[in-house]
Amino acid sequence: MISLVIPVYNEKTSLEELLRRVVAVDMPKELIVVDDCSTDGSREILSRLAERGLDGLAGAHPVNANRLEVLFQETNQGKGAALRRGFGAATGDVVVVQDADLEYDPREIPRLVGPILDGHADVVYGSRFIGETRRVLYYWHAVVNWGLTTLSNMTSGLNLTDMETCYKAFRRELLQSIRIEEDRFGFEPEITAKVARAGARVYEVPISYHGRTYEEGKKIGWKDGFRALYAIAKYSLKR
Repeated sequence: MISLVIPVYNEKTSLEELLRRVVAVDMPKELIVVDDCSTDGSREILSRLAERGLDGLAGAHPVNANRLEVLFQETNQGKGAALRRGFGAATGDVVVVQDADLEYDPREIPRLVGPILDGHADVVYGSRFIGETRRVLYYWHAVVNWGLTTLSNMTSGLNLTDMETCYKAFRRELLQSIRIEEDRFGFEPEITAKVARAGARVYEVPISYHGRTYEEGKKIGWKDGFRALYAIAKYSLKR
């Protein structure tokens, strides 16, 4: 079974459609949705679904999902904190991170988890930079992403092309053995350093990417870039 951990913060416009697309993926799965104290109506949508289950999601086919669990953070703590809570609740064989926007296509989840299910990998990253369709957006974001990935590779010994990708899949036993400390987007370099240190077999698969602008709701900013630098340094030295 696949556990999909979905952190949510102010994603009212895309949340229900994203959940419909996730539910439509024809794999045994559980949906663990963690609301990070949204203020735009996302919390109310999730409260309704928590009461009614996936039957309350118009146009969905709940038969494709084993269960839905909705968790609510009482204060806004960040993506890393939401993931930490969701990972602790996961019971599937494989855990996948799925953002609540529509930048990543849930139809590609079978491709993402394939190397783990085939017994080749412990961790799989979905790379936006190895040959799939992507929306052309911010040049400096791409430069910063490349720089952070390069620094992460230099300290972890891996040769990833996209350390900052949302789409990551893990064997649950491995993931739950790792203590997640970062509360925000520093999660990405932290988990990369820690799976490398654990000697995990890491694969990449190509994924498509339908990025959005800040006007459309993108949240990561320059402060998160500096935190990522700090996290790369911190977790490369920490043992």
